[in-house]
Amino acid sequence: MDYTLRKNEKLRSRTAVNLLFDQGKSLMAFPLRAAYRLREPGEDNVQMLISIPKKRIRRAVNRVTLRRRVRESYRLARRELLIPVLEQYGAGVDIAFVYLDNSPAPYSVIEEKMASLLTRIAQAVAERHMAANVQDQQ
Repeated sequence: MDYTLRKNEKLRSRTAVNLLFDQGKSLMAFPLRAAYRLREPGEDNVQMLISIPKKRIRRAVNRVTLRRRVRESYRLARRELLIPVLEQYGAGVDIAFVYLDNSPAPYSVIEEKMASLLTRIAQAVAERHMAANVQDQQ
């Protein structure tokens, strides 16, 4: 199983980021907030970005450490929790993870909250697909 996080899985398009924050939905699992927008699958099923605000975490070394922790927890959890659901329903999703706490959290906390967020996003994809099937049958 491939766990690498490739460059094309990172959300870089300014237009896509603006759409994500304008039209997307938000979930919280403190100290993380996930904004997500469901879309048609393109080149990649999932594209993500990570934001560690300078206003909350003042020291650059701590921001970099948190970014690494969030990226690593996402990289390891997405294969089991999110990717199979997206492939099953033929959906795509853009996700932004925003760090909310004023102090760095340990990796174990971030890992637990990331799993919670990805599970809830996968449930939202499944619910949207079920609702679309119900409308198609009527």
